[in-house]
Amino acid sequence: MTNPRSGGGKPARYGLVQRAEDMGAQVWMTSADEDAASLARYAVQEGAQVLGVAGGDGTVSAVAAVAADAGRSLVVVPAGTRNHFARDLGLDVCDPAQALGALVDGEPARVDLGVLGPRVFVNNVSFGMYADALLEPGYREDKKRAFAAVAPDYLKGKQWVEACVDTPWGTVEFPQVVLISNNPYHLATPGWLGRRFSLSTGLLGGIVLKRPTETPPDLLRHLRSELRRHERGLGPAGEGAVLWSASGITLHGDVRHLDAGIDGEAVTLPLPVMCGIRPGALRVLLPKDRPGIPPERVPGRPGALRAGGNG
Repeated sequence: MTNPRSGGGKPARYGLVQRAEDMGAQVWMTSADEDAASLARYAVQEGAQVLGVAGGDGTVSAVAAVAADAGRSLVVVPAGTRNHFARDLGLDVCDPAQALGALVDGEPARVDLGVLGPRVFVNNVSFGMYADALLEPGYREDKKRAFAAVAPDYLKGKQWVEACVDTPWGTVEFPQVVLISNNPYHLATPGWLGRRFSLSTGLLGGIVLKRPTETPPDLLRHLRSELRRHERGLGPAGEGAVLWSASGITLHGDVRHLDAGIDGEAVTLPLPVMCGIRPGALRVLLPKDRPGIPPERVPGRPGALRAGGNG
């Protein structure tokens, strides 16, 4: 399955369709009438034992849900803009075609999937500033402008998430930002900020930024302070950020719906929102020739995904 619009037309630019067909794969393109999930279900009905997907995190998550439910292996080709999931699988996001090698002699690995009701997410679910930016007209064409449009009210404490979030240290009311990730992000090392060195911990990562008590708020200072406490196993200091890992995270409140982003796609979700995780739910095939995950010298790095160890 290929989303021809992903990454500003990456599938065509890298000749992914022709290369996949040359390797014996049958390729279907998404369209206004047929989305990635529908095509993946059709492929399973036709007897496909391995599913492949070329696109960004939103397209990948749609096909990953079908692959996991059908017990099929998945080949991920990073043809989106950010490619967070593919990057954290250790794939070469600068050369999407390299991932096609998994169709021939892919190495198997098991990874987790985040879940939100019937939905699956491979990267994250977000509420607040990022989710609002997704709703800005022209977000795909100019993301910096979209963030600039929504950021001021959040930074001034005039805008927040109309919900409460349960954390191990109590409920945070009306936070600025909530980010729930499929496995926790690494935040200790600037060069690897936002990476996931493991996709098989069986835990969600939670990040909550509280409403500021200062103007403008020093969010980075709060995040670094909370990170140091988190790494030492201490509870939050009560400042601007809360970080934790859990098998489930819930948002609740009095409003009926919340705007959110699921793997970069804008959605509206009814409350309460209950996120969970399916450990080892997805079997992926990885090319032998790939950059892999960051080196062992990265401080605070947990155990990383090992291809073939859980196949």
